[in-house]
Amino acid sequence: MNDFNFYSPTEFVFGRGRECETGRYVKKYGGSRVLIHFGGGSAVKSGLLDKVKKSLEEEGVAYFELGGVKPNPRDTLVYEGIELCRREGIDFILAVGGGSVIDSAKGIAAGVVYEGDFWDFYCGKKVVKALPVGVVVTISAAGSEGSGDSVITKEEGMLKRATGSDALRPRFSVLDPELTMTLPAYQTACGATDIMAHVFERYFTNTKEVEITDRLCEAVLMTMLRETPRVIADPKNYDARANIMWAGMVAHNNIVGVGREQDWNSHGLEHELSGLYDCAHGAGLAVIMPAWMEFVCKHDVMRFCQMATRVFGVDMDFTDPEKTAREGIRRFRTFLHSIGMPINFAELGAKEEDIPVLVEKLGVDDGRTGGFVHLSSEDAAEIYRIAVKAEL
Repeated sequence: MNDFNFYSPTEFVFGRGRECETGRYVKKYGGSRVLIHFGGGSAVKSGLLDKVKKSLEEEGVAYFELGGVKPNPRDTLVYEGIELCRREGIDFILAVGGGSVIDSAKGIAAGVVYEGDFWDFYCGKKVVKALPVGVVVTISAAGSEGSGDSVITKEEGMLKRATGSDALRPRFSVLDPELTMTLPAYQTACGATDIMAHVFERYFTNTKEVEITDRLCEAVLMTMLRETPRVIADPKNYDARANIMWAGMVAHNNIVGVGREQDWNSHGLEHELSGLYDCAHGAGLAVIMPAWMEFVCKHDVMRFCQMATRVFGVDMDFTDPEKTAREGIRRFRTFLHSIGMPINFAELGAKEEDIPVLVEKLGVDDGRTGGFVHLSSEDAAEIYRIAVKAEL
């Protein structure tokens, strides 16, 4: 295990109806003039936004609103939010929504206190300080409610880039599993796929002797295998929703990734798909991650065997370990298909002829690649080609 520091200061407020306490937590963490940041009409139609605003009013907290966050959140709305916050003297950002809303809120929080262009942070400059952020979560997926990460798409060129800093970790996050019950099955499945991908990006590592985090990763993955079909079959299953919601946070606040080298190639490859085609992030990961696994499997066959046997229940074939490893990958792809996820370019709506564009935007030869296996541009192109022809 490698040396590490782990800092995770977020207060999690979990359970039924806890969104009605939002104002109290905003006030607790110093908010007096708040920007409520949200997405489309669902937060309004469901009555959630009214509950949040009422809780702020009860605490005497002034608030301003900025909606319109899209999936794969855009830099243009972040710029608008920064301008609004500066004009109104905002001192706290409250995200009401899923990962896209939270990521956009973090971009605003960093940009308000920065004299330059907030996009600098998504080009490699570290976020040193930001306005405090609070969160009311409406979808279990990105884990941004517990992490210091944020992903934004620049509309010019549709470049999707990430940044990360402890300065962006939310002060508090409200997690009410009931708020996720109205999600369509497809969105639920996309979220589940994203959660599993966050774990796999940490699970596939070159670091030795990481049994504790291996087992934590495997526990989250096995939870998702059990609970995802349950909520798709019964969207109002509170206990399954609760397990998934907490799994989403655990998967990405990095407690399962400390002390080990991580990869993140699959996310990089997928970001170009959702940047170009504006597809759901989880759906893109469903296509890319098994393809990436097939490509890198031989790098450490026994780690893939460990995944196959411990997570997917494959019997170990000691005479042909690679057969065991590839059966684990096959079962992962089959699971994704069973919950309604695409498994190849055609099902996602991507085009094979766009692979050169995807690779060029990815820019792996400029150092934008992962840790488990270092990819060249040709490697990236081959993974996309595997994803083109993938089948069960």
